[in-house]
Amino acid sequence: MTGATVAVVGAEGLAKELGKKGTTSDISLFNAVRDGHAVTIVEPTQFPEKFSPLLVALGMADHALLVVAELSRAVAETIAVVDLADVPTTTVVGPSIGESELGKVLKGSRLETAPRMPLDLPALRARVDELRAVAADGPVEVPIDHAFPVKGVGAVALGVVRRGVLRAHDRLRLHPTAKDVEVRSLQVHDVDRTDAECGERVGVALKGVDADEISRGQTLAPADALRDGPTVAGTNWRRCRYYRGDAGVGAQVHLSLGLQVVPATIEALGESEVRLAADRPVVARPGEPGFLVDLSVPAGPRIVGRFSVRPE
Repeated sequence: MTGATVAVVGAEGLAKELGKKGTTSDISLFNAVRDGHAVTIVEPTQFPEKFSPLLVALGMADHALLVVAELSRAVAETIAVVDLADVPTTTVVGPSIGESELGKVLKGSRLETAPRMPLDLPALRARVDELRAVAADGPVEVPIDHAFPVKGVGAVALGVVRRGVLRAHDRLRLHPTAKDVEVRSLQVHDVDRTDAECGERVGVALKGVDADEISRGQTLAPADALRDGPTVAGTNWRRCRYYRGDAGVGAQVHLSLGLQVVPATIEALGESEVRLAADRPVVARPGEPGFLVDLSVPAGPRIVGRFSVRPE
């Protein structure tokens, strides 16, 4: 079986037309399994009331479908965030949006040259079925998006294998904690498996941890595979061109890394140096994108900009 995760952003309610409903919280997951290919569709259900679901949905995704069915403040903010993200994106254009109108909105962004398609459900389902996760070699990494207790089983964590191969009975670290756990068993879309490859969504029964000790953004990986700590350093700072706030050195913001969104203080902010002190340990991999969020900004998008993580 192959797998992929697709974020559907910009239009609430479309994701349910593309798959069968699964886990729901501030994000909603829908599953489509056809011909040995399993796609998880993620919708940021509580956006725009909450900002973090949009970041989490994009952080989970191998590909994004940016739906522009109307031009609203929420859609404008979504476009600003997707423009900064690394996720390959297809723009889905609603019937009421003219080509010239869309061109003005996307001008100067990476989305100006991104693939486009009309808002047509059969075509969207076919597009979703085409998408694949990019295989990444190396030590296994599984960022966790949900966790819960199961009677007679214990703690079960849900996530997508982002690197390597996950195997039953692997002993791994629950980053960024110091807790070591063992994979008791695993399932892929409710089917028992002995292993899961990159791109596949898994449910993992874990030994050595309780469900209430697991939170979104924690990552299953070998103990020495990732860097943990409260300080994050980066480079290649890129400010969102639509951000209207004044967040700078000393400001209290939120740091988004993968599926983690945590309060942090800006200690340095420039093209060649970004440094943040988070209010608790986070897990980071050199080269991955980090985003700064200003939830107090009175107007315009709440995203300040992005940087690339570098080793301390």
